[in-house]
This record gives sequence, C-alpha cells and structure tokens, in this order.
Amino acid sequence: MDLGLNGKVAIVTGSARGLGAATARRLAQEGAKVVITDINAELAEATAKALRGEGLAAHCVVGDITQGADVKRLVDETVAHFGGVHVLVNNAGAPRDKYLVKMSEDDWDFVMAVMLKGAFLATKAVMPHFIGQGWGRVINISSRAHLGNPTQANYSAAKAGLIGMARALSKEEGRYGVTCNCVAPGFMETEMVRALPTYETIKDNAIAAQPVKRVGQPEDIADAVAFLASERAGFISGEVLHVTGGRYG
Repeated sequence: MDLGLNGKVAIVTGSARGLGAATARRLAQEGAKVVITDINAELAEATAKALRGEGLAAHCVVGDITQGADVKRLVDETVAHFGGVHVLVNNAGAPRDKYLVKMSEDDWDFVMAVMLKGAFLATKAVMPHFIGQGWGRVINISSRAHLGNPTQANYSAAKAGLIGMARALSKEEGRYGVTCNCVAPGFMETEMVRALPTYETIKDNAIAAQPVKRVGQPEDIADAVAFLASERAGFISGEVLHVTGGRYG
C-alpha cells in the first residue's frame, strides 16, 4: 500500500531512541525526510547517522522541546534543510512515577513540561506551515495510561491532555486540511524498559492482562503512526488509536 509519504518532511520529537527512533525509521522507509530531535545530542546524532547509513533521508537537530527558542530553531532548520514540514509526531516524554503523596512539584512540572508544553510549542510552531500549504498531520503519542495508572498521576494526566489537545485541534484545523490524532501504546519493549530490574515481572503482568499474548514492539507504534500520517488517513481526525494488544483497563 502506497501511503503517499514520499517527499514529505516529518519531525519526530524525542526520537534519539525507542518509540521515536522506530517511528522516524518507519516514516523514512516510506519515503519521508525525517528530522531526529532530542535533548541527548550523542544519541540523536547517532540515530540520524544510522538512518542515513541505511540510505534514508535524515537530519538531526538537538534541542530542548520545552524551550520556545529551541523549538523555533528546530522548525526553522527543518524548513531550511528539507524545504518544508508536513508531519509532526509529538513523542517526547519521560515518567517520574511516584504515589501522589510522595510526588513533588518538580516531578509534576517536569512531566507536564516535556509532554504537554513540548507538544504545544512544537505544534504551534509547525501549524502556520501546515495551514499555508493546506496539508498537515499532527500525531501525539499518548498512552494506555490516559485511562489511569497508580503512581502515574502526572504521567496519566499528561497523556490524557495530549488526547484533549488533539481533539481540540482537529476541530480548529480540519478546515485547512490538517488532521490531529493520537496513538496510545500499551506495554512496549524498548531499550529503556528492558533495562529495568523488574522488566520480566512487568512483562509477564502485561502479557497476562492483554488478549494478544506477545510483547509490543516499537515497530507496532511506528506502523500506526505511519498510517495516521499518510494520505490514506486523510478523513480521520480527533481519534485515539490504541496499540495495546487489546488491553484497555
């Protein structure tokens, strides 16, 4: 199936590794020119270099997604390097899990800044380009945690906020040919998750709770994002695509 992404330019935030890197690779394999952006310069540059080594079009811009000046530079450099921007994947995020009574203001503010403020700044920066060309895709990486997880009041709230944001923007921007959707991953086997000392227990519990009896892979998310970014999904907006192996609770 031709997704119609050949020549499109995509920014994937938090794409130095994990879900973001897999998503950038998948979009590039579909013919998109991708911008790897992350606060971790070494990993981001290595990921972009690896994609170029596979014959894919990739550029790296290092920056802090919570800082307006960095986000402006990201979009300006994307347009200067690749000639435009068509797809934004708001993937950057990080947990600070604690029970609410032990959660500090900094724990709350950090998670909100990276996921919600970062998505706000990046989306606002690309939107004039999307409106001007009459075509754009915003895909927010939410989580099954938007339904609520213990020790994740901050993370669950931020992931739910990304859904509310996408639904609001779908109503604002649809008239300009811009769609806004979310992908909500379940348990995914990333490098960071595999490094947890309790990984095997977490994995076993997740598989037991979901109908599809296997571990989710970053490529599962990448495929969902590629579809929502494509011409094939042009009449889908304001939706949440759960990629959870059938697990919702």
